[in-house]
This record gives sequence, structure tokens and C-alpha cells, in this order.
Amino acid sequence: MKEIKAIVQPFMADQVIDRLHELPHLPGLTVSTVHVFSRCDCTPTPCERSEESKMTKIELVVLDETLEEAVKVIAQAAHTGHCGDGKIFVCEVTDVLRIRTGVRGEAAV
Repeated sequence: MKEIKAIVQPFMADQVIDRLHELPHLPGLTVSTVHVFSRCDCTPTPCERSEESKMTKIELVVLDETLEEAVKVIAQAAHTGHCGDGKIFVCEVTDVLRIRTGVRGEAAV
């Protein structure tokens, strides 16, 4: 199992979420507004100042076999080609527990 954390522009979040909902095996996702701190490095000469801005964070846990499709959907839906499109992080998930039922592992996703 993998956890995907995508940081995207707020105006692209609905498009990303809509595209993720089209995936047949998507178990669910969490969306939050976050403050990000980043260095401006997408110009020919990186700027020396740092900027803080609001972005949208989309988090989901997927089975290994659906990881690449989910990452591809997020990357395509969030892409504008402009500075600050965001980032996608993928982390290993070692266990999951569904609190209501006590089910663990992949079945809990």
C-alpha cells in the first residue's frame, strides 16, 4: 500500500478530485488547505527570496497496483505548465486499521 500526498494549486483541486473520483478502485481521499513555504526555483535564475502561499493537499492511500494510475491522473489534472503547479509525494504504508470494524491491512483501505 502507498500513501499519495499531492500539493496542488487551489484552483486545480476540484479538477484533480473529479478525475480521481473516476478511478474505479479509489477508496477515498482527504483534502485540506495548507500553507507552503517554497523557494522560487522555476525561473532561469532562482530567486533568493522565499515565498509562503496557500495550496491544497490531497491525501489518499492506494493499493500498489493502482499507484501509477493515481499518480498519473493527479499529475495530468494538476498540470498548468506554470511555476508552482505543486508536487506529489509517495510513501510506503505498513498497516491500516479501520476503526469501526477492526479490519486491518489492504481490506481496510
